[in-house]
Amino acid sequence: MEYAVKSGNPEKQRTACLVLGVYQSRRLTPAAEQLDAVCGGYLGVLLRRGDLEGKPGQSLLLFDVPEAQCERVLLIGCGREREIDDRRFRKIAAHAAAALNDTGATEASIYLTELSVKGRDLDWKIRQLVEAAEDARYRFDQLKSKKDVPRQPLRKIILGVPGRRELAGGERAVREGVAIAAGVALAKDLGNLPPNVCTPTYLAERAQALAREFPALRVEVLEEADLERLGTGALLSVTRGSAQPAKLIRLDYRQGPATARPQILIGKGVTFDTGGISLKPGEGMDEMKFDMCGAASVLGTLRACSELNLPLNVIGLIPAAENMPGGRASRPGDIVTSLSGQTVEILNTDAEGRLILCDAMTYAERDQPAAVIDIATLTGACIIALGRHPHGLFGNHPPLVHALVAAGHAAYDRAWELPLWEDYQEGLDSNFADMANVAGNRDGGAIMAACFLSRFAKKFHWAHLDIAGTAWKTGKAKGATGRPVPLLTQYLLDRAAEAKDKS
Repeated sequence: MEYAVKSGNPEKQRTACLVLGVYQSRRLTPAAEQLDAVCGGYLGVLLRRGDLEGKPGQSLLLFDVPEAQCERVLLIGCGREREIDDRRFRKIAAHAAAALNDTGATEASIYLTELSVKGRDLDWKIRQLVEAAEDARYRFDQLKSKKDVPRQPLRKIILGVPGRRELAGGERAVREGVAIAAGVALAKDLGNLPPNVCTPTYLAERAQALAREFPALRVEVLEEADLERLGTGALLSVTRGSAQPAKLIRLDYRQGPATARPQILIGKGVTFDTGGISLKPGEGMDEMKFDMCGAASVLGTLRACSELNLPLNVIGLIPAAENMPGGRASRPGDIVTSLSGQTVEILNTDAEGRLILCDAMTYAERDQPAAVIDIATLTGACIIALGRHPHGLFGNHPPLVHALVAAGHAAYDRAWELPLWEDYQEGLDSNFADMANVAGNRDGGAIMAACFLSRFAKKFHWAHLDIAGTAWKTGKAKGATGRPVPLLTQYLLDRAAEAKDKS
Protein backbone atom coordinates (compact mmCIF):
# COMPACT_ATOMS: atom_id res chain seq x y z
CA MET A 1 0.00 0.00 0.00
CA GLU A 2 1.22 3.49 -0.85
CA TYR A 3 0.43 6.43 1.42
CA ALA A 4 0.73 10.16 0.86
CA VAL A 5 -0.32 13.37 2.58
CA LYS A 6 -1.74 16.22 0.57
CA SER A 7 -3.25 19.64 1.17
CA GLY A 8 -6.16 20.71 -1.00
CA ASN A 9 -9.91 21.08 -1.08
CA PRO A 10 -11.94 17.86 -1.26
CA GLU A 11 -14.05 18.98 -4.21
CA LYS A 12 -10.89 19.28 -6.35
CA GLN A 13 -9.60 15.76 -5.70
CA ARG A 14 -9.50 13.56 -8.81
CA THR A 15 -9.57 10.24 -7.03
CA ALA A 16 -11.33 6.89 -7.22
CA CYS A 17 -12.94 7.45 -3.82
CA LEU A 18 -13.32 10.47 -1.56
CA VAL A 19 -13.88 9.59 2.12
CA LEU A 20 -15.79 12.13 4.19
CA GLY A 21 -17.42 12.18 7.60
CA VAL A 22 -21.00 12.71 8.74
CA TYR A 23 -21.80 13.49 12.37
CA GLN A 24 -24.80 12.00 14.08
CA SER A 25 -28.13 13.72 13.35
CA ARG A 26 -27.13 14.02 9.68
CA ARG A 27 -24.62 16.87 9.99
CA LEU A 28 -21.79 17.08 7.48
CA THR A 29 -18.21 17.62 8.57
CA PRO A 30 -16.49 20.77 7.17
CA ALA A 31 -14.84 18.89 4.27
CA ALA A 32 -18.16 17.25 3.39
CA GLU A 33 -19.84 20.67 3.51
CA GLN A 34 -17.26 21.98 1.03
CA LEU A 35 -18.10 19.23 -1.42
CA ASP A 36 -21.83 19.66 -0.81
CA ALA A 37 -21.60 23.37 -1.69
CA VAL A 38 -20.04 22.50 -5.05
CA CYS A 39 -22.53 19.74 -5.87
CA GLY A 40 -25.61 21.86 -5.21
CA GLY A 41 -26.55 20.41 -1.83
CA TYR A 42 -26.72 16.85 -3.16
CA LEU A 43 -25.29 15.31 0.02
CA GLY A 44 -27.61 17.30 2.24
CA VAL A 45 -30.63 16.09 0.28
CA LEU A 46 -29.61 12.47 0.75
CA LEU A 47 -29.14 12.96 4.48
CA ARG A 48 -32.47 14.71 4.93
CA ARG A 49 -34.07 11.84 3.03
CA GLY A 50 -32.74 9.51 5.74
CA ASP A 51 -30.14 7.62 3.67
CA LEU A 52 -27.55 8.06 6.46
CA GLU A 53 -28.04 9.08 10.08
CA GLY A 54 -24.33 9.53 10.84
CA LYS A 55 -24.18 6.98 13.66
CA PRO A 56 -20.91 5.10 14.29
CA GLY A 57 -20.64 2.04 12.08
CA GLN A 58 -22.79 3.47 9.27
CA SER A 59 -21.51 4.20 5.77
CA LEU A 60 -22.94 5.19 2.42
CA LEU A 61 -21.20 4.76 -0.94
CA LEU A 62 -22.22 7.21 -3.68
CA PHE A 63 -21.43 7.20 -7.39
CA ASP A 64 -21.58 10.04 -9.91
CA VAL A 65 -22.00 12.84 -7.40
CA PRO A 66 -22.86 15.99 -9.43
CA GLU A 67 -19.91 18.31 -10.14
CA ALA A 68 -17.52 16.17 -8.09
CA GLN A 69 -14.12 15.34 -9.57
CA CYS A 70 -14.01 11.93 -7.87
CA GLU A 71 -15.53 8.65 -9.06
CA ARG A 72 -17.07 7.76 -5.69
CA VAL A 73 -17.86 9.37 -2.37
CA LEU A 74 -17.82 7.24 0.77
CA LEU A 75 -19.64 8.83 3.70
CA ILE A 76 -18.66 7.50 7.13
CA GLY A 77 -20.82 7.85 10.24
CA CYS A 78 -18.80 9.52 13.01
CA GLY A 79 -21.32 9.77 15.85
CA ARG A 80 -21.61 12.87 18.00
CA GLU A 81 -18.83 15.36 17.39
CA ARG A 82 -18.25 16.18 21.07
CA GLU A 83 -17.95 12.47 21.95
CA ILE A 84 -15.07 11.60 19.63
CA ASP A 85 -12.18 10.40 21.78
CA ASP A 86 -9.26 8.02 21.15
CA ARG A 87 -11.41 4.90 21.19
CA ARG A 88 -14.17 6.30 18.99
CA PHE A 89 -11.72 7.74 16.45
CA ARG A 90 -9.96 4.39 16.13
CA LYS A 91 -13.34 2.72 15.58
CA ILE A 92 -14.20 5.31 12.91
CA ALA A 93 -10.81 4.70 11.25
CA ALA A 94 -11.27 0.92 11.35
CA HIS A 95 -14.79 1.16 9.93
CA ALA A 96 -13.66 3.48 7.13
CA ALA A 97 -10.76 1.18 6.24
CA ALA A 98 -13.02 -1.89 6.10
CA ALA A 99 -15.66 -0.05 4.04
CA LEU A 100 -13.00 1.25 1.64
CA ASN A 101 -11.75 -2.26 0.93
CA ASP A 102 -15.25 -3.20 -0.26
CA THR A 103 -15.64 -0.31 -2.71
CA GLY A 104 -13.46 -1.67 -5.51
CA ALA A 105 -11.53 1.60 -5.63
CA THR A 106 -7.77 1.38 -6.13
CA GLU A 107 -7.12 4.84 -4.67
CA ALA A 108 -8.77 6.96 -1.99
CA SER A 109 -8.47 10.44 -0.50
CA ILE A 110 -9.44 10.50 3.18
CA TYR A 111 -10.56 13.66 5.01
CA LEU A 112 -11.30 12.06 8.37
CA THR A 113 -8.11 13.75 9.56
CA GLU A 114 -10.24 16.85 10.19
CA LEU A 115 -12.20 15.20 13.01
CA SER A 116 -11.46 16.77 16.39
CA VAL A 117 -10.17 14.26 18.96
CA LYS A 118 -9.67 15.46 22.51
CA GLY A 119 -5.99 15.90 23.29
CA ARG A 120 -4.76 14.59 19.93
CA ASP A 121 -3.01 16.37 17.08
CA LEU A 122 -3.15 15.84 13.33
CA ASP A 123 -0.08 13.57 13.26
CA TRP A 124 -1.66 11.20 15.78
CA LYS A 125 -4.80 10.93 13.66
CA ILE A 126 -2.79 10.25 10.50
CA ARG A 127 -0.84 7.48 12.20
CA GLN A 128 -4.01 5.87 13.50
CA LEU A 129 -5.62 5.98 10.04
CA VAL A 130 -2.56 4.31 8.50
CA GLU A 131 -2.50 1.61 11.17
CA ALA A 132 -6.25 1.03 10.71
CA ALA A 133 -5.87 0.72 6.95
CA GLU A 134 -3.08 -1.81 7.32
CA ASP A 135 -5.03 -3.76 9.93
CA ALA A 136 -8.04 -3.95 7.58
CA ARG A 137 -5.79 -5.35 4.84
CA TYR A 138 -4.25 -8.02 7.07
CA ARG A 139 -5.08 -11.61 6.18
CA PHE A 140 -3.58 -14.80 7.52
CA ASP A 141 -4.31 -17.20 4.70
CA GLN A 142 -0.85 -18.53 3.85
CA LEU A 143 -1.85 -22.04 4.95
CA LYS A 144 -5.18 -22.10 3.08
CA SER A 145 -5.40 -23.84 -0.27
CA LYS A 146 -7.89 -21.23 -1.51
CA LYS A 147 -7.23 -17.60 -0.69
CA ASP A 148 -9.71 -14.73 -0.68
CA VAL A 149 -8.54 -12.25 -3.30
CA PRO A 150 -10.06 -8.73 -3.30
CA ARG A 151 -11.86 -7.97 -6.54
CA GLN A 152 -9.69 -4.87 -6.99
CA PRO A 153 -7.39 -4.13 -4.07
CA LEU A 154 -6.81 -0.64 -2.73
CA ARG A 155 -3.31 0.49 -3.69
CA LYS A 156 -2.99 4.10 -2.55
CA ILE A 157 -4.39 6.25 0.24
CA ILE A 158 -4.02 10.04 0.33
CA LEU A 159 -4.57 11.69 3.69
CA GLY A 160 -5.84 15.27 3.63
CA VAL A 161 -4.12 17.98 5.71
CA PRO A 162 -5.13 21.64 6.08
CA GLY A 163 -2.05 23.22 4.46
CA ARG A 164 1.53 22.84 3.34
CA ARG A 165 2.89 23.47 6.85
CA GLU A 166 1.40 20.17 7.99
CA LEU A 167 2.99 18.08 5.23
CA ALA A 168 6.31 17.30 6.95
CA GLY A 169 4.68 16.17 10.20
CA GLY A 170 2.09 14.19 8.28
CA GLU A 171 4.74 12.37 6.26
CA ARG A 172 6.61 11.47 9.44
CA ALA A 173 3.38 10.14 10.96
CA VAL A 174 2.81 8.02 7.84
CA ARG A 175 6.31 6.53 8.12
CA GLU A 176 5.73 5.69 11.76
CA GLY A 177 2.31 4.20 11.07
CA VAL A 178 3.61 2.05 8.22
CA ALA A 179 6.58 0.79 10.27
CA ILE A 180 4.44 -0.01 13.33
CA ALA A 181 1.81 -1.74 11.18
CA ALA A 182 4.51 -3.87 9.52
CA GLY A 183 5.84 -4.84 12.95
CA VAL A 184 2.33 -5.70 14.12
CA ALA A 185 1.74 -7.80 11.00
CA LEU A 186 4.97 -9.74 11.60
CA ALA A 187 3.97 -10.38 15.22
CA LYS A 188 0.50 -11.50 14.09
CA ASP A 189 1.91 -13.85 11.47
CA LEU A 190 4.23 -15.51 13.97
CA GLY A 191 1.49 -15.83 16.56
CA ASN A 192 -1.01 -17.25 14.09
CA LEU A 193 1.32 -19.90 12.70
CA PRO A 194 0.62 -23.43 13.96
CA PRO A 195 3.03 -24.91 16.50
CA ASN A 196 4.19 -27.61 14.09
CA VAL A 197 5.60 -24.78 11.94
CA CYS A 198 6.53 -22.09 14.47
CA THR A 199 9.07 -23.96 16.58
CA PRO A 200 12.05 -22.43 18.44
CA THR A 201 14.17 -23.22 15.37
CA TYR A 202 11.67 -21.42 13.13
CA LEU A 203 11.75 -18.33 15.37
CA ALA A 204 15.53 -18.29 15.06
CA GLU A 205 15.26 -18.56 11.28
CA ARG A 206 12.79 -15.65 11.15
CA ALA A 207 15.14 -13.54 13.26
CA GLN A 208 17.97 -14.32 10.83
CA ALA A 209 15.73 -13.46 7.87
CA LEU A 210 14.92 -10.13 9.52
CA ALA A 211 18.64 -9.40 9.85
CA ARG A 212 19.10 -10.09 6.14
CA GLU A 213 16.31 -7.62 5.37
CA PHE A 214 17.69 -4.93 7.68
CA PRO A 215 21.53 -4.76 7.73
CA ALA A 216 21.45 -2.73 10.97
CA LEU A 217 20.36 -5.92 12.77
CA ARG A 218 22.78 -8.61 13.86
CA VAL A 219 21.56 -12.00 15.11
CA GLU A 220 23.21 -14.62 17.29
CA VAL A 221 21.52 -17.92 18.19
CA LEU A 222 22.65 -19.81 21.28
CA GLU A 223 21.96 -23.54 20.98
CA GLU A 224 21.28 -25.97 23.84
CA ALA A 225 24.96 -26.88 24.12
CA ASP A 226 25.79 -23.17 24.51
CA LEU A 227 23.07 -22.82 27.11
CA GLU A 228 24.38 -25.83 29.03
CA ARG A 229 27.84 -24.24 29.14
CA LEU A 230 26.35 -20.94 30.28
CA GLY A 231 24.40 -22.62 33.07
CA THR A 232 20.85 -21.63 32.16
CA GLY A 233 19.35 -24.42 34.23
CA ALA A 234 15.94 -22.77 34.58
CA LEU A 235 15.49 -22.28 30.83
CA LEU A 236 16.70 -25.78 29.98
CA SER A 237 14.39 -27.36 32.54
CA VAL A 238 11.42 -26.27 30.43
CA THR A 239 12.61 -27.91 27.21
CA ARG A 240 13.56 -31.32 28.67
CA GLY A 241 10.36 -33.05 27.59
CA SER A 242 10.37 -31.74 24.02
CA ALA A 243 11.99 -33.06 20.87
CA GLN A 244 12.39 -29.43 19.76
CA PRO A 245 15.71 -27.91 20.89
CA ALA A 246 15.56 -24.67 22.86
CA LYS A 247 17.25 -21.50 21.65
CA LEU A 248 18.29 -18.17 23.07
CA ILE A 249 17.96 -15.74 20.18
CA ARG A 250 19.80 -12.44 20.43
CA LEU A 251 19.17 -9.50 18.08
CA ASP A 252 21.47 -6.47 18.23
CA TYR A 253 20.41 -3.11 16.78
CA ARG A 254 23.21 -0.59 17.31
CA GLN A 255 22.40 2.75 15.71
CA GLY A 256 22.92 4.96 18.76
CA PRO A 257 26.16 6.34 20.22
CA ALA A 258 28.65 3.61 21.04
CA THR A 259 28.66 4.64 24.69
CA ALA A 260 24.86 4.68 25.03
CA ARG A 261 23.52 1.82 27.13
CA PRO A 262 21.00 -0.36 25.30
CA GLN A 263 17.30 -0.81 25.81
CA ILE A 264 16.74 -4.57 26.15
CA LEU A 265 13.48 -6.27 25.20
CA ILE A 266 13.00 -9.87 26.33
CA GLY A 267 10.14 -11.85 24.76
CA LYS A 268 8.80 -15.13 26.11
CA GLY A 269 9.02 -17.65 23.27
CA VAL A 270 7.18 -20.78 24.39
CA THR A 271 6.11 -21.98 20.97
CA PHE A 272 3.62 -24.42 22.48
CA ASP A 273 2.67 -24.90 26.09
CA THR A 274 0.98 -28.12 27.16
CA GLY A 275 1.74 -27.29 30.78
CA GLY A 276 4.26 -30.13 30.83
CA ILE A 277 3.68 -32.73 33.57
CA SER A 278 1.21 -30.24 35.15
CA LEU A 279 -0.89 -30.78 32.05
CA LYS A 280 -3.41 -28.14 31.01
CA PRO A 281 -7.07 -29.01 30.36
CA GLY A 282 -7.73 -30.02 26.76
CA GLU A 283 -10.30 -27.31 26.09
CA GLY A 284 -8.72 -24.32 24.38
CA MET A 285 -5.25 -25.88 24.42
CA ASP A 286 -4.87 -25.09 20.71
CA GLU A 287 -4.53 -21.43 21.76
CA MET A 288 -1.31 -22.27 23.56
CA LYS A 289 0.44 -21.73 20.22
CA PHE A 290 0.06 -18.04 21.17
CA ASP A 291 2.39 -18.50 24.15
CA MET A 292 5.23 -17.12 22.05
CA CYS A 293 3.53 -13.78 21.36
CA GLY A 294 6.02 -12.00 23.63
CA ALA A 295 8.80 -13.20 21.36
CA ALA A 296 6.76 -12.19 18.30
CA SER A 297 6.33 -8.68 19.70
CA VAL A 298 10.09 -8.31 20.16
CA LEU A 299 10.70 -9.26 16.54
CA GLY A 300 7.91 -6.93 15.40
CA THR A 301 9.26 -4.04 17.45
CA LEU A 302 12.81 -4.50 16.19
CA ARG A 303 11.45 -4.58 12.66
CA ALA A 304 9.69 -1.25 13.22
CA CYS A 305 12.78 0.18 14.91
CA SER A 306 14.95 -0.87 11.96
CA GLU A 307 12.55 0.49 9.35
CA LEU A 308 12.43 3.85 11.15
CA ASN A 309 16.23 3.80 11.57
CA LEU A 310 15.90 5.02 15.16
CA PRO A 311 19.18 6.39 16.58
CA LEU A 312 19.20 3.98 19.53
CA ASN A 313 20.90 0.85 20.79
CA VAL A 314 18.34 -1.91 21.26
CA ILE A 315 18.83 -5.59 22.05
CA GLY A 316 16.14 -8.22 21.64
CA LEU A 317 16.44 -11.46 23.62
CA ILE A 318 14.12 -14.38 22.90
CA PRO A 319 14.35 -17.48 25.09
CA ALA A 320 12.51 -19.99 22.91
CA ALA A 321 11.35 -23.44 24.01
CA GLU A 322 8.47 -25.88 23.80
CA ASN A 323 6.88 -27.14 27.04
CA MET A 324 5.89 -30.80 26.60
CA PRO A 325 5.33 -33.81 28.86
CA GLY A 326 7.68 -36.74 28.38
CA GLY A 327 10.06 -39.12 30.07
CA ARG A 328 12.70 -36.39 30.45
CA ALA A 329 10.30 -33.58 31.34
CA SER A 330 10.68 -31.59 34.55
CA ARG A 331 8.53 -32.85 37.43
CA PRO A 332 6.76 -30.95 40.20
CA GLY A 333 9.27 -31.02 43.04
CA ASP A 334 12.38 -30.77 40.85
CA ILE A 335 14.94 -28.14 41.86
CA VAL A 336 16.98 -26.34 39.20
CA THR A 337 19.81 -23.82 39.35
CA SER A 338 19.25 -20.66 37.33
CA LEU A 339 21.96 -18.71 35.50
CA SER A 340 22.00 -16.28 38.44
CA GLY A 341 22.97 -19.12 40.78
CA GLN A 342 19.63 -18.96 42.61
CA THR A 343 17.83 -22.28 42.97
CA VAL A 344 14.18 -22.78 42.10
CA GLU A 345 11.80 -25.48 43.27
CA ILE A 346 9.40 -26.25 40.42
CA LEU A 347 6.03 -26.78 42.08
CA ASN A 348 4.11 -26.42 38.84
CA THR A 349 5.61 -27.12 35.40
CA ASP A 350 2.92 -24.94 33.82
CA ALA A 351 4.60 -21.90 35.37
CA GLU A 352 7.34 -22.27 32.79
CA GLY A 353 7.47 -18.80 31.25
CA ARG A 354 9.08 -17.25 34.30
CA LEU A 355 11.76 -19.97 34.20
CA ILE A 356 12.92 -19.15 30.70
CA LEU A 357 12.62 -15.40 31.32
CA CYS A 358 14.66 -15.36 34.52
CA ASP A 359 17.72 -16.81 32.80
CA ALA A 360 17.36 -14.38 29.89
CA MET A 361 17.18 -11.53 32.41
CA THR A 362 20.39 -12.64 34.07
CA TYR A 363 21.99 -12.97 30.63
CA ALA A 364 20.97 -9.34 29.93
CA GLU A 365 23.14 -8.09 32.81
CA ARG A 366 26.30 -8.42 30.72
CA ASP A 367 25.14 -5.62 28.40
CA GLN A 368 24.71 -3.06 31.22
CA PRO A 369 21.26 -2.06 29.99
CA ALA A 370 19.59 1.32 30.38
CA ALA A 371 16.40 -0.67 30.96
CA VAL A 372 15.09 -4.20 30.56
CA ILE A 373 11.48 -4.84 29.55
CA ASP A 374 10.17 -8.40 29.41
CA ILE A 375 7.02 -9.20 27.48
CA ALA A 376 5.19 -12.43 28.22
CA THR A 377 1.86 -14.21 27.99
CA LEU A 378 2.58 -15.12 31.57
CA THR A 379 -0.56 -15.64 33.65
CA GLY A 380 -4.26 -16.30 33.19
CA ALA A 381 -4.59 -14.46 36.50
CA CYS A 382 -3.79 -11.21 34.69
CA ILE A 383 -6.92 -11.72 32.57
CA ILE A 384 -8.97 -12.22 35.72
CA ALA A 385 -7.54 -9.01 37.18
CA LEU A 386 -7.69 -6.70 34.15
CA GLY A 387 -9.71 -8.36 31.40
CA ARG A 388 -8.44 -8.21 27.83
CA HIS A 389 -8.01 -4.48 27.26
CA PRO A 390 -4.81 -3.37 29.05
CA HIS A 391 -1.52 -5.17 29.49
CA GLY A 392 -0.55 -5.84 33.09
CA LEU A 393 2.49 -3.74 33.99
CA PHE A 394 4.98 -4.17 36.84
CA GLY A 395 8.36 -2.63 37.46
CA ASN A 396 11.11 -1.78 39.94
CA HIS A 397 11.77 1.76 38.61
CA PRO A 398 8.86 4.25 38.62
CA PRO A 399 10.22 6.46 35.76
CA LEU A 400 10.39 3.39 33.50
CA VAL A 401 6.87 2.32 34.47
CA HIS A 402 5.57 5.84 33.84
CA ALA A 403 7.32 5.97 30.45
CA LEU A 404 5.62 2.74 29.40
CA VAL A 405 2.21 3.93 30.61
CA ALA A 406 2.70 7.17 28.63
CA ALA A 407 3.79 5.29 25.52
CA GLY A 408 0.76 3.02 25.78
CA HIS A 409 -1.53 6.03 26.09
CA ALA A 410 0.07 7.73 23.07
CA ALA A 411 -0.16 4.58 20.93
CA TYR A 412 -3.58 3.55 22.30
CA ASP A 413 -1.99 0.25 23.31
CA ARG A 414 -2.56 0.72 27.00
CA ALA A 415 -0.98 -0.82 30.08
CA TRP A 416 -2.08 -0.69 33.72
CA GLU A 417 0.32 -0.86 36.64
CA LEU A 418 -0.21 -3.51 39.31
CA PRO A 419 1.54 -3.58 42.70
CA LEU A 420 4.88 -5.23 43.25
CA TRP A 421 5.09 -4.81 47.02
CA GLU A 422 7.55 -6.65 49.21
CA ASP A 423 4.58 -8.01 51.17
CA TYR A 424 3.94 -10.53 48.39
CA GLN A 425 7.46 -11.98 48.23
CA GLU A 426 7.14 -14.41 51.12
CA GLY A 427 4.54 -16.31 49.10
CA LEU A 428 7.43 -17.74 47.03
CA ASP A 429 9.29 -19.17 50.03
CA SER A 430 10.44 -22.77 49.65
CA ASN A 431 11.60 -25.24 52.30
CA PHE A 432 14.04 -26.80 49.86
CA ALA A 433 15.33 -24.10 47.47
CA ASP A 434 15.91 -20.35 47.32
CA MET A 435 12.38 -19.92 45.98
CA ALA A 436 9.43 -21.76 44.47
CA ASN A 437 8.23 -21.00 40.97
CA VAL A 438 4.63 -20.51 42.19
CA ALA A 439 2.97 -19.50 45.44
CA GLY A 440 1.16 -21.98 47.65
CA ASN A 441 -2.24 -20.57 46.67
CA ARG A 442 -3.80 -18.84 43.67
CA ASP A 443 -4.07 -15.38 45.21
CA GLY A 444 -2.61 -12.60 43.08
CA GLY A 445 -1.19 -14.98 40.50
CA ALA A 446 -0.01 -12.25 38.09
CA ILE A 447 1.65 -10.38 40.96
CA MET A 448 3.37 -13.51 42.26
CA ALA A 449 4.78 -14.21 38.79
CA ALA A 450 6.13 -10.66 38.63
CA CYS A 451 7.57 -11.06 42.14
CA PHE A 452 9.44 -14.15 40.95
CA LEU A 453 10.94 -12.24 38.01
CA SER A 454 11.82 -9.25 40.19
CA ARG A 455 14.32 -11.45 42.05
CA PHE A 456 16.39 -11.56 38.86
CA ALA A 457 16.20 -7.80 38.19
CA LYS A 458 18.25 -6.44 41.08
CA LYS A 459 21.02 -5.01 38.88
CA PHE A 460 19.00 -2.96 36.37
CA HIS A 461 15.85 -0.95 35.82
CA TRP A 462 13.18 -3.45 34.82
CA ALA A 463 9.56 -3.63 33.75
CA HIS A 464 7.35 -6.62 33.03
CA LEU A 465 4.40 -6.62 30.62
CA ASP A 466 1.96 -9.49 31.16
CA ILE A 467 0.15 -9.75 27.81
CA ALA A 468 -1.83 -12.93 28.50
CA GLY A 469 -5.11 -11.08 27.96
CA THR A 470 -4.04 -8.86 25.06
CA ALA A 471 -1.82 -10.92 22.77
CA TRP A 472 -4.65 -12.73 21.00
CA LYS A 473 -8.41 -12.75 20.53
CA THR A 474 -10.66 -15.74 21.03
CA GLY A 475 -13.95 -16.78 19.45
CA LYS A 476 -14.95 -15.82 15.91
CA ALA A 477 -12.14 -13.24 15.66
CA LYS A 478 -9.53 -15.72 16.97
CA GLY A 479 -6.01 -14.64 16.13
CA ALA A 480 -2.96 -12.76 17.32
CA THR A 481 -3.32 -9.01 17.87
CA GLY A 482 0.31 -7.96 17.39
CA ARG A 483 0.22 -6.10 20.70
CA PRO A 484 2.27 -4.63 22.34
CA VAL A 485 4.32 -3.68 19.26
CA PRO A 486 2.68 -0.20 19.11
CA LEU A 487 3.44 0.49 22.80
CA LEU A 488 7.04 -0.74 22.58
CA THR A 489 7.75 1.16 19.36
CA GLN A 490 6.30 4.34 20.85
CA TYR A 491 8.46 3.81 23.93
CA LEU A 492 11.54 3.64 21.68
CA LEU A 493 10.39 6.68 19.66
CA ASP A 494 10.10 8.57 22.94
CA ARG A 495 13.61 7.51 23.99
CA ALA A 496 14.97 8.66 20.61
CA ALA A 497 13.24 12.04 21.03
CA GLU A 498 14.60 12.29 24.57
CA ALA A 499 18.15 11.62 23.38
CA LYS A 500 17.77 14.21 20.61
CA ASP A 501 16.62 16.85 23.13
CA LYS A 502 19.67 16.16 25.30
CA SER A 503 22.15 16.41 22.43
